[in-house]
Amino acid sequence: MTRRFMLLLLPVLLWSCQNCRAEGGSAAAQDPATRKSPVIPLTLKQAVDIALSPDGSTRIRIAEELVRQSKARSVQSRASLLPNIDASVGRQNITRDLAAFGIQFPPIPGYEFSTFVGPYNVFDARATASLNVLNLSSIRRYQASQKGVRQAEAEQEYTHDQVRSNVARVYLSLLKARASEDATRSSVALAERLLTLAENQKSAGAGTGIEITRARVQLANEQQRLLAATNEVNRAQLQLLRVLGLELDLQVEPIEIMTYEPVEIHNPQEALQIALESRADWKAQIKREETSRLNHSAAWMERLPSVSLFADYGTIGSGINDNRPTRTYGFAVRIPIFDGGRMDGRRTESASRLRQEQELTGDLRLQIEMEIRLALDSLKSAELQVTAADEGLKLAKSELEQAQRRFKAGVGSSIEVTDAQTRLERARDNRIEALFIHNAARIDLSSAMGTIRQMIPGGRPNDQEL
Repeated sequence: MTRRFMLLLLPVLLWSCQNCRAEGGSAAAQDPATRKSPVIPLTLKQAVDIALSPDGSTRIRIAEELVRQSKARSVQSRASLLPNIDASVGRQNITRDLAAFGIQFPPIPGYEFSTFVGPYNVFDARATASLNVLNLSSIRRYQASQKGVRQAEAEQEYTHDQVRSNVARVYLSLLKARASEDATRSSVALAERLLTLAENQKSAGAGTGIEITRARVQLANEQQRLLAATNEVNRAQLQLLRVLGLELDLQVEPIEIMTYEPVEIHNPQEALQIALESRADWKAQIKREETSRLNHSAAWMERLPSVSLFADYGTIGSGINDNRPTRTYGFAVRIPIFDGGRMDGRRTESASRLRQEQELTGDLRLQIEMEIRLALDSLKSAELQVTAADEGLKLAKSELEQAQRRFKAGVGSSIEVTDAQTRLERARDNRIEALFIHNAARIDLSSAMGTIRQMIPGGRPNDQEL
């Protein structure tokens, strides 16, 4: 069983045990045709664990394959610096026409020599070896491939951070949808109580039919809002399942709620410094630039002489039992003189790629700084919105209570109650929206600073919870 489904199975087992104890085992006797799939309780950390598991997000698996490809390219580059050893065994049956090779025997009166020789057998068993003793271009290319591995690993970490951030945003959207649904249910319950109150007022002779009609219209509006809120919850659930790579017919239930947690607001320059030390995409871009610089150096060094050793040893003869050992060894110095401009073209191309990566590095730094400043501004604004929303919700509740007391006492109309109820709904929606914006700003700031792994642990054994 894969780790992802083990993580998913744990809350299901806990849910089953709790329900079996609560219901005395009645679920086991339920008809399988009518039994519904259990709702799986899910925390944000569990969601991140599932997404970062080997069977989770597709982006995680693609990043792992890119690391393997980079390591394979590094092994290929290293091969040019290591000895190359081959062995061969062969046996040939040969005939030759010596005249074809310009070999002629002088004519002798009375004798005629044939220039056709063979067939004869040749047996050759031999081992050959070669080694680049000095090839600065190959050394540079191997160093560049090592930087490429570090780059791929940094990009893998950045993919993990992106998955964390994406899961957190989708999970937060589900929390917001759940909170809106709960608030709408409260509004429906309040509208039902007001309808009952209007009917009681009319029965007691203190109300009119228009009051009942107005209460019924308000109840119908709230029920319609509840249907829309429920549909939004279903949509958010499907999005979360898709992000986690789970089957879309499962049902998950977030067991966390949106809360307000004050965040230390850094100075933009301090936050930028933390980002440059922590963000995996910045580290990957630095490695990418270093790789381009080493590749440019390797292209330039192709003009330098290279030294290689070679040797072979084996036996040759007419057969296995009739042979003699032979050998060859030596060294060679290669000095490039003219290759039609191929090396110049590679050097020009590598220089252009290096300048391109340098431009991308500068652009990424500006992008990181912009993301940090935008996240800080959003966080400051969100904190003010939360404070204002809390105050507005408190006042809206007080207004509704006063309107209800006035209506019960017969000194106020249902219009006051309806207006107060509408303002309470708006205040609840404003608070939910403010909490959503604040938590989203926290996620954006952590992503911009590269500290999303500390904010949302999981997926890695060395992650530490706050």
